[in-house]
Amino acid sequence: MFEIIARQELAQGTVVANDIMAPKIAAKARPGQFIILRVNETGERIPLTMADTDPERGTITIIYQVVGKTTAMMARLGAGDTIMDIAGPLGRPTPIEKKGTIICVGGGTGVAVLHPITRGFKQAGNKVIAIIGARNQELLIMEDKMAKASDELLVCTDDGSYGHHGFVTDVLREQLQKLGDEVKEAVCIGPVPMMKFCAKVTEEFKVPTMASLNAIMVDGTGMCGCCRVSVGGQTKFACVDGPEFDAHQVDFEELSRRLTAYIPQEKEAMDLFQHKCSCEA
Repeated sequence: MFEIIARQELAQGTVVANDIMAPKIAAKARPGQFIILRVNETGERIPLTMADTDPERGTITIIYQVVGKTTAMMARLGAGDTIMDIAGPLGRPTPIEKKGTIICVGGGTGVAVLHPITRGFKQAGNKVIAIIGARNQELLIMEDKMAKASDELLVCTDDGSYGHHGFVTDVLREQLQKLGDEVKEAVCIGPVPMMKFCAKVTEEFKVPTMASLNAIMVDGTGMCGCCRVSVGGQTKFACVDGPEFDAHQVDFEELSRRLTAYIPQEKEAMDLFQHKCSCEA
């Protein structure tokens, strides 16, 4: 059992942050890696990237959006409650080295995934420009932490309620036009459409770009094959070959189709969960 020691609601209550006691995972986790958890003995296994780790305290921080049954179950848990199983750290760590200027782009809850990567690049001696965005100001997360993790933070909202009025791709293009060859690498993490269009922009400027893929996963060891993605015309498994890949080689259309494969079942599970909760109220 893994104890939740702190809970915080972010972004209109639809995004939740949990600090969880997991000292062995916290001691070994590196930026870009993730965990797979199961809330209880009848629960499904879901992957979540660690937004932060504290080896001295022995904790990991996960941030998730309430979109289905499992995240809805987790959102009902508070400090002192437990999660039955957590496996990790899984996946390949982000390859971080000193290169020069790095642009890190995050959208929605992808900002949580981006945070340790951004901090890692800065600690390695790079100049880091972070661009984060959300649909509106209320849905924006981790602004303070991203500001500390980067040398310059640029904020966007789709509706113009805060920061730049527009998409992260607009600001990304502006920075690439401004800085030119100074930019040595970009990282983009967020909704699939956002990553796809970020990759199109950076490809124009010939800037190497990594994307962290949110493929469906089950076992996290490469055996089930659920998380297969096409990268450069080859089949890769996001859980063991990734989750980060060359964004210019990713088949984002295929990834989008695979992510919608179980929508009817996910909706049915959520409806049954909400009905049960309303009956128990």
